[in-house]
Amino acid sequence: MAAFPTDGPLFTLAAGGPLGYGPWASAWGRAGKAVSLNIDTHAMRHFYASALIAGGASVKVVQTRLGHGSAVVTLDTYGHLWPDDDELTRSVMDAAFAPLADSLRTAAASHG
Repeated sequence: MAAFPTDGPLFTLAAGGPLGYGPWASAWGRAGKAVSLNIDTHAMRHFYASALIAGGASVKVVQTRLGHGSAVVTLDTYGHLWPDDDELTRSVMDAAFAPLADSLRTAAASHG
């Protein structure tokens, strides 16, 4: 892909139009049988989504790439794959309260 960048479809028909799902699934099925690969296009779609998520893609990016009608559909299907943000939320709140804690320590020191 790096050698042949394009804004157009990645896979095309011989006539140059985009390769739709029907011809793609048919070609994938024939190729899979030829090499004894038992992975269907649906499994490939899930692999693609999970790889994007593991790589840090946002819900909106995954939604767009998969063609989901809304981020809700994406989250309902793949939400369990996004990492938990417990540590991030702790760090954010520590940073938010740090000025208050410094202010309280300064006030206590000046009164003590």
